Amino acid sequence: MFFQIRSVILWPRDDHPPQVVQFELGVVNVISGASKTGKSAMIPIIDFCLGADKCAIPVGHIREKCGWFGILVETVEGQKLLARREPGSQKNTGDMVLLEGSEIEIPEKIENKTHTAGDVKAMLNRLSGLPALGFDPESTSGFKGRPSFRDLVAFNFQPQNVVANPDVLFFKADTTEHREKLKTIFPYVLGAITPGLLEIRFELDRLQKLLRRKEAEQRTLQNANDAWRAEADTWVRRAIDLNLLAPSQQPSVDWQETLGILRSVVKNYDRRATPTVKGIESVLDRLQALRASEAEAAGRLTEHRQRLQELRRLQESTVSFRDSVRVQRDRLSIADWLRDQREATVVDPIATMTDADGQQLQVLCDALATVEVQLRTQPGLSETLEKETLRQRSLAEEVIANLVLIRKQIAALEQTSKEVAAATERFERVERFVGRLEQALATLDRVGDSSDLGQEINALKEQVRALQAKVSESEIRRKVGLALARIQNATARMIPQLDAEWPDAPIQLVIEDLTVKVLRADREDYLWEIGSGANWLAYHVAMTLALQEVFLSDPISGVPGLLVYDQPSQVYFPKRNTNSKNDEEEEEGKSWRNEDIEAVRKVFALLAAEVLSANGRLQVIVFDHADEEVWGNLAGVHFVGEWRNGKKLVPLSW
Repeated sequence: MFFQIRSVILWPRDDHPPQVVQFELGVVNVISGASKTGKSAMIPIIDFCLGADKCAIPVGHIREKCGWFGILVETVEGQKLLARREPGSQKNTGDMVLLEGSEIEIPEKIENKTHTAGDVKAMLNRLSGLPALGFDPESTSGFKGRPSFRDLVAFNFQPQNVVANPDVLFFKADTTEHREKLKTIFPYVLGAITPGLLEIRFELDRLQKLLRRKEAEQRTLQNANDAWRAEADTWVRRAIDLNLLAPSQQPSVDWQETLGILRSVVKNYDRRATPTVKGIESVLDRLQALRASEAEAAGRLTEHRQRLQELRRLQESTVSFRDSVRVQRDRLSIADWLRDQREATVVDPIATMTDADGQQLQVLCDALATVEVQLRTQPGLSETLEKETLRQRSLAEEVIANLVLIRKQIAALEQTSKEVAAATERFERVERFVGRLEQALATLDRVGDSSDLGQEINALKEQVRALQAKVSESEIRRKVGLALARIQNATARMIPQLDAEWPDAPIQLVIEDLTVKVLRADREDYLWEIGSGANWLAYHVAMTLALQEVFLSDPISGVPGLLVYDQPSQVYFPKRNTNSKNDEEEEEGKSWRNEDIEAVRKVFALLAAEVLSANGRLQVIVFDHADEEVWGNLAGVHFVGEWRNGKKLVPLSW
C-alpha cells in the first residue's frame, strides 16, 4: 500500500509556529543527531498519530511543550493530516484531527478535535483494504479477530529497543496481545489468506452449523420413526377399535403394506362427518344443525365487522378530505376579495398590481368555485356513510344475538345429554388418533434421502465440500511456504552485503516464534542463540527489507511501504577515544574505527539500494547518531537535518 510520510508536525502549547520536519517520498531520509535531541521520540509520535492505544511519547520536555502531534501522509487518495492531542496526565486521548485533500496546508494552530481515534482507525482500515471478518468464525479470542491497520505497523517500525534485539524481531511483539495477533495475521499479509477466503470461511462455518442442525433433526426424526415403526401393528388395531378400519382388516407382515393401510385411514377419514350413536340420532342431528348455524352466524358477524371497519376508515378519510378542502377554500377566498376590489368604483392599487389583465385572478376564482362545490357535496356523502354505518351496526347486533342464542342451545344439549357427551368424547378420540397418525406419517416422509429434509442435507453437504476445497489448510500452508521461500531468497541476497558473521548462511523466518533461524551446514540457531549486536542488526534489517519486497509485489497488500529505523548504528557507535579528555567531544567527534564506519555504511547502502529498486513505492526514515561521513554520497539517501549544538526536535525557543 502506498502510504508515506511527508511531515511530522509538533504544535506548541503557546503561540509559537509549529515545528515541521519534512521528509522526501521514495528515498532513505536520514536525521543525524546527538543524544537527548528527540530522535527516539519520532517513532512513538508517528505511532500515536496512527491511532495507537497508548501514548508512548516520552514524558518530559516534549510532552510538556507540545499540545498536539501530527503527521502529513501521502496516499493513493491524496494527502491526509492526522493530528492527535497530547493526553496530559492521562495514558491516552481519542481527540484527533483528520484533514483530507489533494494538497493540505498545515494549520498554524489546532484548537479543537474534528474526529476521534476510532474514526481515524476506521479510515486507515478502509485505506488498507482490510476485511471486516475475523480469521476464525468459531473463536471468541481477540487474537483471531479481524486484521487492522494497527496490526500492520508491526512491519513498519524498528525502534531503538527492537532494531538490534535478539529476542524481539517486530514492533510491539514483546507483548502477548500483539505477539499472538501477529502470528494470526502473518498468512494474510503474506497473501496466503485473502479477504475472499475469509468470506468463504465464514460462509462455510454457517453452512456447517446449519448442516449439523439438519442432521440432528434427521436423527431425531429417524429415532422417533424407528420406535413408531415397531408399533405399527398397534396403530392398525387401534384404528379397527375406533371403527376407522373394518374388523376384517389385519396388520400385514410387510412394512410397506402396513404403511399403505395406515395411509388409507388418513385419506378416507372425513372430519366433517359427525359421529352417530344409535338411539340419539335426533339429539345429534339437532346438535349438528346448531353447529352449522353457529359457523354461518360467526361468518356473517365477521363480514359485518369488516364492513364496519371499512366504513370507519372511509369516514376518517372523508373528514380529512373535508378539512383539506376547507383549507384550500380559505386560501383561495382572497381571490374573491381581489376581484371585488378590481370591480369597485375606487380600484385598489394592490389588486391592480397583482394581476394586470385579471386573467390569473379569474383562474383562482374558478378554482374557489370548484372547491365550494366539493364542500357542498360533503354533507350528503357524510350522511350516507352514517346511515350505512348504523345499518351495519344493527345487522351485526342481530347476528350477535342470534349467535348467543345458538351457543346457549348447544351448551344446553351438551350438558343434558350423556349420550352426546360420550359421542363427542369418542369423536375427539378419533380426531386425536387421526391427527397423531397424520403427523407420524408426515414425519416419516421427511426422513430418508428421497425426502425434502434428506435432499436439503445432501445439498448442504455438496456446498460444504465445494467450500472446503477452496479453504484447504494444506493449500494455505503451501502458499505460506512459497512466501517464506521468497523471503529467504531475498535475505540470502542481502545478508552478504551486511556485517553478518555468517554471510553465506541463509536465514529462515519462523512465524510460530516470530524470529529468524540461521541455517548453517552443521546446525540451526535461533536469533536469541546467536551473539553479537552486528548479527542481530543485520538480520533485523535484512528481514524487514525482504518482507517489504513481498508486500510490494502484492498489488492488494495493505502493509504501508514504509520503514522507520531508530539508531541502527547503536551496536557500533559511539566509540570512545581513550586519548580524549572530553567525553562529550568523544561522543560527537566521529572518532570511530574505520571498520565500524564501513559496517554502518553497508546498512545505509543496502537501504538505499532497496529503495531505488522499489521505484518510489518504499520510503525509509532513519534516525541515527551517525553523520554524513557514514552515509554521505549514497544515491537514494536524502539528508533531512542534523540535530546537534542546540538544535532539537522541540526548538529551544519553546
